[in-house]
Amino acid sequence: MLKWALIFAIVAVVAGLLGFGGIAGAAAGIAKLLFFVAVVGFLIFLAIGVFAGRKIMGD
Repeated sequence: MLKWALIFAIVAVVAGLLGFGGIAGAAAGIAKLLFFVAVVGFLIFLAIGVFAGRKIMGD
């Protein structure tokens, strides 16, 4: 998902440089959304891993 966020960020920068403000804004919004979804997903899986690891180790 971070790969797609980076692709949309690059599209936003290129579109902004070429003067396509609407497309640049939309691509930047999509990139921001994908980035935050990826961060939230990472944190959820990190928490699941920590809790599962503690349960397996017996702490």
